[in-house]
Amino acid sequence: MTALTPSTRRRLQKLPQLPSVWEGDRRTLMPEIAATLDAGDDIQGDCILWVDGVEEVVRAMDVVPTETGTEAIVRTLLRAMETPHSASVRPGRPQRIVVRDRELQFFLRGVLQELDIAVEYVPELPIIDEIFHGMQDAAHQRPPQLPPHQASALLDAASDIWQDAPWERLDEEKIIAVELNYGDVGTLYVSILGLMGMEFGVLMYRSIESLRQFRQQVLTAEDSPRDLKQAFLQQDCFFLTYDPDDSVLESNGAGLVGLQALESGDALMTPTFGNLHPLEGMRSVLYEEEAIAVLLALQALHKFFHQHLARLDLDTFPALTKSYRLPDPKNPKTKVSVKVATLPEIAAELAQMSGEAEEGFDLDDEALPMLRDDLIPQDAFYSLGAIPVDLLETLRLAATHHQPSPTKLPASADWFPVILIQTSRPKANALIAAIKAAGGIDSISFNPGEDPFKFRRYDLGILRTGNGELHLFGEFDDLDPIHIEARRKWDQRSKKTKGQCGLIVAMGLTGKARGNPAMKDMLGLFEARSLSSAELGLGTLELVPRLDEF
Repeated sequence: MTALTPSTRRRLQKLPQLPSVWEGDRRTLMPEIAATLDAGDDIQGDCILWVDGVEEVVRAMDVVPTETGTEAIVRTLLRAMETPHSASVRPGRPQRIVVRDRELQFFLRGVLQELDIAVEYVPELPIIDEIFHGMQDAAHQRPPQLPPHQASALLDAASDIWQDAPWERLDEEKIIAVELNYGDVGTLYVSILGLMGMEFGVLMYRSIESLRQFRQQVLTAEDSPRDLKQAFLQQDCFFLTYDPDDSVLESNGAGLVGLQALESGDALMTPTFGNLHPLEGMRSVLYEEEAIAVLLALQALHKFFHQHLARLDLDTFPALTKSYRLPDPKNPKTKVSVKVATLPEIAAELAQMSGEAEEGFDLDDEALPMLRDDLIPQDAFYSLGAIPVDLLETLRLAATHHQPSPTKLPASADWFPVILIQTSRPKANALIAAIKAAGGIDSISFNPGEDPFKFRRYDLGILRTGNGELHLFGEFDDLDPIHIEARRKWDQRSKKTKGQCGLIVAMGLTGKARGNPAMKDMLGLFEARSLSSAELGLGTLELVPRLDEF
């Protein structure tokens, strides 16, 4: 068993001993309780609590992953002694500690030797029980993410917009006005997210001034993550975003707490609704009046996209207006008139503001292509590696599909650099078919990327298919020593092969074959060129921040 160091024991012995009894426990943190802590979706696992039973105050609390060892309970206890959470209590050692777990009791007895602290077992911890009951009550009193009466219709509307996929044809500067004049909502100005394949969704600004202000702030804050975050929080809009999720959340008796997932190939996309306002910040809850406005706007947009989306794209955005009669969510027997109109003048203004267009609304011919992330199955294993050149011919003959290289390998090359994509047999065959349909693999490259909010840099693995599309196959931490060494070998071997490399698509995602497929598991071999980031010409790609991170 790990023991405290002698210096730590001496430091703790200097603390005054308080005439108090502390309760300590570790409990599973349910999602609804995490929400009451405003911890977001990142906090999952167990909650560790140390409570002064005399003062009835929480001295220290931590949330740790479930797999974290018992040592975490000691770390939280030491903070409770030396730097208590509450400013109203002073540092000190308790006379007695009570826990409800026998193993924890024996563990703490060993760790706390020489500190004159009695550790006892009790079957119940009344104060901690009361704290968790209070958290559960607060969770049940929280409003649902969507009003129960509008939840089903909003999810259907979100599904319709997902199927429309307007981000495949429009960028965020192609503004569409939805005139509601319902309640206190007049016109919503819609901006589409997702052309770059990063975050899909719809922003519905309550005023054109807010939209203009946000675009201007983003342009002036490009080099400042703090200013960029502030610009996002200054928006005045409703939003609908689609977030990847591996699970379908369910509803409880208090109302909808999670939203149904939409299928996106092998992924699940969960629609999230919410509100942004300079004085409120970001709120992933819609109240009834807001939900009705968003519902009407999405229903009208879906009808408009069904009729006119095929006529719109990055180069063609004419003035179009259409009115619709929709059922009133408050009284389905009556109708609400909603007008939808494209705003080419605003779109041109925003494009000029960002320097992406000139007079006449013509996009720069050298505009960067979209980086897609929907080619590789989400659960696929990917890695950098190499195969001996003397086995390459065997693989060429064994693979069910082989895309040959147009040039011969240099005689001096002994290793052939490859990217391995490994998934199940059906998904591997589907991936090969998709690559063939896109014209095969033209090149493989790595390009720098960064997350300005987390101050992290990445090495992005990119496949360019024969039709010119760019596909993300992997994100690698720029500081990961394993990846740094793998990249060094990749670059070294690519020089020896005169820029020739390959993509192997294999089956055998689980078991011993994972990461080490046998020859029979390798279904596809695509020989291609290895391009440097300079040759690719994308520059550093910056992660577009997600609305739910603020």
